[in-house]
Amino acid sequence: MSLPLNVVILGAGKGTRMYSEQPKVLHKLAGKPLLQHTLDSSGLLNPHKTIVVYGYGGNAVPEAINNPDYIWVQQSEQLGTGHALMQTVSALDSEGITLVLYGDVPLTQVNTLKTLVAIAGENRLGLLTIELANADGYGRIVRNKNGGVLRIVEHKDANEQERSICEINTGIMAIPTKHLLNWLKNLSNNNAQKEYYLTDIIEMAVNDNVEVVTSHPDHEWEILGINSKVQLAQVERLYQTQIAHTLLAQGVTLMDPARIDVRGDLVCGKEVLIDVNCIFEGKVQLGDGVVVGAHCVIRNSTVAAGTRLEPFTILDQCETGLNNKIGPFSRIRPGTQLKEDVHVGNFVEIKNSQVDSGSKINHLSYVGDSTVGKRVNVGAGTITCNYDGANKHRTIIEDDVFIGSDTQLVAPVTVSKGATIGAGSTITRDTPEGELSLSRSKQVTVTGWKRPVKKAKQ
Repeated sequence: MSLPLNVVILGAGKGTRMYSEQPKVLHKLAGKPLLQHTLDSSGLLNPHKTIVVYGYGGNAVPEAINNPDYIWVQQSEQLGTGHALMQTVSALDSEGITLVLYGDVPLTQVNTLKTLVAIAGENRLGLLTIELANADGYGRIVRNKNGGVLRIVEHKDANEQERSICEINTGIMAIPTKHLLNWLKNLSNNNAQKEYYLTDIIEMAVNDNVEVVTSHPDHEWEILGINSKVQLAQVERLYQTQIAHTLLAQGVTLMDPARIDVRGDLVCGKEVLIDVNCIFEGKVQLGDGVVVGAHCVIRNSTVAAGTRLEPFTILDQCETGLNNKIGPFSRIRPGTQLKEDVHVGNFVEIKNSQVDSGSKINHLSYVGDSTVGKRVNVGAGTITCNYDGANKHRTIIEDDVFIGSDTQLVAPVTVSKGATIGAGSTITRDTPEGELSLSRSKQVTVTGWKRPVKKAKQ
């Protein structure tokens, strides 16, 4: 029977080297806060409790995450990792295992955490370590001649021999909670930093005959912490590289794996091609055979099979049907649904509208709050005038309508089935089915009129 699991995530620091007033753990990696990455990974362990220690920024961190399932504990003064754990004592279950994680170490994989928790027990402390070629700044793992862990010595407190050790402490531990509660009472700040080091409990465990066992992550990048914008940018690239490799392994064609940004969940069908510098935010689904041209941005949208997005297309909270052709330079805004074989061309904006199968809006048009039927042709420069300055109104364009260029449809208005609208018209009333409607002033020629000329400078 597995032991109850407490997850404690330390996230109270300011992050001075970030040069930002925002708490460090709220800086974003791949579109979501650093802390959320750790919460998501640890959540896959199905912990009994998740406790987050916050500090700098006051309530900014719990308000940003906004999840009542977590227990939030404030660390008013940041006096070290041991001090942070002290703040959680009243929230911890007295039995089971406490897994200590960090809100600024976002890439630790769930399998690594599962292995670490599995080796811990009522009288075993699991410690995640790794060997680094350059261990500067990290606490070193000091072992006895038989290979058993004796203690951890922080870099600033280490002597020359200890600093030559390459095995370092990642800070991630799975600790038997009943022992942790006792060890926290005995921590002191008698060290170079004048802080309460959580790492001191390793020596306490050895003295109490609690076995210290180690495990290691598969990748060095899993233990990378973020303390500066430079490190944040480096970890962002590492993260995006891993996503790119996963997509490639699934059969997605990436024209340049180094130039893609996934800031959420991207699900791709077969034979999907993604050109360079595309951004995917939130939940995005691309169907079989979808082609995404260069520099597209797709946010919380579904793109059905066979659709082609030309370069510089933006999709935001919308759905496209089969075999659409959209772009270049199209913007499809929230609430829009495009059915099959819809063409949306350059510099067209569609918002909160439904466009039925076979319709075309190819040039320089705005369609907002509209219902567009089948096989409709919308001429260049057409707009739906949906806002009267206070309220939005809807335009209905029925099947087989042809709308001439430079037309304004002033909502609320209905263009009936099969109607034709003459170019340059302003339509303010419903039009009859199958008829030509137009609205133009009489063309006049003013003879003798002269263009104004620039006045000579004095």
